[in-house]
Amino acid sequence: MFVRNRERLLGFVRGKVGDDSLAEDILQESLLKALRAAPELRDQDRLLPWFYRILRNGITDAYRRSEASQRSLERFSASEFEASVSPAEEAELCSCFRELLPTLKPEYAEVIEAMDLGETGSREMSERLGVTANNLKVRRHRARRQLRERLETTCGVCAEHGCLDCSCGR
Repeated sequence: MFVRNRERLLGFVRGKVGDDSLAEDILQESLLKALRAAPELRDQDRLLPWFYRILRNGITDAYRRSEASQRSLERFSASEFEASVSPAEEAELCSCFRELLPTLKPEYAEVIEAMDLGETGSREMSERLGVTANNLKVRRHRARRQLRERLETTCGVCAEHGCLDCSCGR
């Protein structure tokens, strides 16, 4: 039954997903599910409608996987890759933060100096400090927050607007 209707079934899936290879994958996965469940099927006349229901569920699952994959990719790209600062932009940045680094907790200042101002990567830094990657991430977040708070206290309005073209006079 499946062999006779293969092209029709594949055409149905292809019409829903618009991608030949994805349609083929969905059809193959659906055939496997049907073969596993076939011994439980009692009414042979309902076989084709039952299989179309399996195909529709397979199509829905494929869309869900695709959307979840896209969301994961977006989260990863937003969190892992920070925009680099050009030399011209760096010249405009407020340099007050360098004077405030010694006022931070020593472990916070070390993380900012090594990772944000230096070239040290996460893995190397977590090994140097003897902490897990998650612990380092929390420490870095807290260090940045503490520095931001100090900047807002010291520089006021300048810090609230990103410290570009600093005018606080420090």
